[in-house]
Amino acid sequence: MIIPSEQALSLAVAAAEDKKAINVVALSLKGISPIADYFVICHGNSETQVQAIASEVKKKAEENGVRVRGMEGFDAARWVLIDLGDVIVHVFHRDDREYYHLERLWADAKAVELV
Repeated sequence: MIIPSEQALSLAVAAAEDKKAINVVALSLKGISPIADYFVICHGNSETQVQAIASEVKKKAEENGVRVRGMEGFDAARWVLIDLGDVIVHVFHRDDREYYHLERLWADAKAVELV
């Protein structure tokens, strides 16, 4: 089953928030980059929390028919990338999020307001 990228985005954000992800930001890459329609960027305060957030995003995606194409960085839990196709989820450890600051790198992308 294929679901619209907007629905996959909402699932990913809700899953991250369920595990108390901090400063969850969704960026629209439509018209900016062919890699994905959306980025979700968030962080946790510990390796354990980063892994819990990443696991929940993966679990909720699979439960709702979203194909998880890959997950990288889970063991180190400093920057976990979850590829949901049109939605890429970045779960950082707090220190690494400040260092890489993806929001600055993708400054041309518009923030997505989720209700």
